[in-house]
Amino acid sequence: MADSTTYHSGRRVISAAVFPLIFVGLMWAVHLIGTEFQISISRYGLFPRTIEGLRGIFTMPFIHGSFSHLINNSAPMLVLGWMLFHFYPTLAWKTLLGIWIIAGIWLWISGRESYHIGASGIVYGLASFLFLSGWLRREKRVASLSFVVVFLYGGMWWGILPVDPGISWEGHLWGGIAGFALAIFYRKQGPQRPVYQWETEPEEDEEFSASAEIAEAENSNDKNENATYVYTFIPEKRVNKD
Repeated sequence: MADSTTYHSGRRVISAAVFPLIFVGLMWAVHLIGTEFQISISRYGLFPRTIEGLRGIFTMPFIHGSFSHLINNSAPMLVLGWMLFHFYPTLAWKTLLGIWIIAGIWLWISGRESYHIGASGIVYGLASFLFLSGWLRREKRVASLSFVVVFLYGGMWWGILPVDPGISWEGHLWGGIAGFALAIFYRKQGPQRPVYQWETEPEEDEEFSASAEIAEAENSNDKNENATYVYTFIPEKRVNKD
């Protein structure tokens, strides 16, 4: 039994890494092809409020401006993507696609008139989803993810501020907001904190206490009806008048 459990646990760890590896592999393949054949792939990014720019919603995450840009997005995409598919297997695809599409649409509507490229929006969305989901659910394993995410990527939240004009801070911002929104929307799905028996006992005690109070009141009323009352008459004191 232990060997079987270990096998399935190890298999789950490995399977959770499959999609992040494929995704990052495609990012590298696109960049290497563009570099090797000197193709200007940036023009396939997202350009806000243009029909042509709509395609960038789907292509933007695979396009990067330099190897440093690519490397900076590859590591968190692998780590956060693995966390998502390992701890939220039933929500992983819905969450990933939701962040991807929702953040992309919002960026297309409100972004600066420039080509927006890179997977940073998805990275910010995954980080915010994992952080808030762990905090909302209060389940040990996923709650610990909140601290891991903050420890590893807490400093990246400066990226949502319009500090560097060469950075798509709008993409970071909308990705983070999309992740938070989906964490709230899916808070009742996926892993949940177990409810223990002792947590329901106070309610039973309250019901028992209320029943006891009602019974005691009824007994008191019965006693009052059968009781004999003795009244003491105090005669009025006479006052002599002159």
